[in-house]
Amino acid sequence: MGLDTGRADLLAAYASDPGRSRGRRHPEPAAPTRNDFQRDRDRIVHSTAFRRLVYKTQVFLNHEGDLFRTRLTHSLEVAQLARSIARPLRLNEDLVEAIALAHDLGHTPFGHAGQDALNACMDGHGGFEHNLQSLRVVDELEERYPVFDGLNLTFETREGILKHCSRANAERLEAAEPGGVGRRFLDRTQPSLEAQLCNLADEIAYNAHDIDDGVRSGLITLEQLEDVALFTSWRDETLADHPGLTGRRLLYESIRRMLSAQVYDVIEATRAALHGANVASADEARAQRPLVQFGAGMRESCATLKQFLLRNLYRHPQVVQTTQQAQQVVRDLFAAYVADPQQMQAGYATRGDLERAVADYIAGMTDRFAMREHERLTGRRVLP
Repeated sequence: MGLDTGRADLLAAYASDPGRSRGRRHPEPAAPTRNDFQRDRDRIVHSTAFRRLVYKTQVFLNHEGDLFRTRLTHSLEVAQLARSIARPLRLNEDLVEAIALAHDLGHTPFGHAGQDALNACMDGHGGFEHNLQSLRVVDELEERYPVFDGLNLTFETREGILKHCSRANAERLEAAEPGGVGRRFLDRTQPSLEAQLCNLADEIAYNAHDIDDGVRSGLITLEQLEDVALFTSWRDETLADHPGLTGRRLLYESIRRMLSAQVYDVIEATRAALHGANVASADEARAQRPLVQFGAGMRESCATLKQFLLRNLYRHPQVVQTTQQAQQVVRDLFAAYVADPQQMQAGYATRGDLERAVADYIAGMTDRFAMREHERLTGRRVLP
């Protein structure tokens, strides 16, 4: 058909070119109207795991309010930020979008609380890492195609999804797929620049939306944020431009300006790093130190903000209490399914690796399904 599927001429030499992809684990003919990274993105959006993200927790559990971020809205915000940075750097926007939309597919219900509880349950059975679980989702657990498991995504998208990986798991991945996505954790090389960008966009999104959700919830106040220079500098600028502005308009505009400052800082600092490294290809970029980065001042400011959120939001007594309740739900579910696998769906109940099957089943749950299952199996309602 001769249709344009990606405008490779607009990409920098160090960007990931879909025409030079390392390919899929199961070869497939090319699509007539989409490049390989666009095809990855579309497969992710249509996956069951992606739809489930709408009912998976970010910080506040699903029952606590309709307007708090979920894993789905967080993933969309990461994708938007990543594309905003990718374009001026002439990186591959389709790839960053695919990675951003898929990076949390393996997250448990109840956010990091659920992940920590499931990892503890899996002690002695290989543990649980949500990044590795995201890779399991796209490689094995999705059941959509007649001749292979998973989504059969490209190496570059899979590489970006696997943000972190323990050495033990990297060795297992390398044994199953020599030279594959686990290799860089053994060689201590970097993923693509697009993957590096998604990692940083993830952090930027957290910085912004956890302030917004924290203030909306009433657990943190604008007065408390006086200790966070990264926020107050843009709040003061907002008030200078709009004297008398208060409430949500002041909060939103301050966050918007803070977000923009972080985006522009990453673009400037990364351009300087790329120029200094003088990389001429995507593979050369992998051999360097991380090149997508904040400037030193912004990196320090973001670290201060994260420490503020840790002290005042993530460790807030109300959040801690809910976290403990959520972890109890996960522990009880794990014990119940191991004791009686027939309580799971048939495809999980008949698998040989019982503990991993239980972990896969629980990790795929939404918050509200996990709570319903817990009440069904225990007769108790731990969470509202």
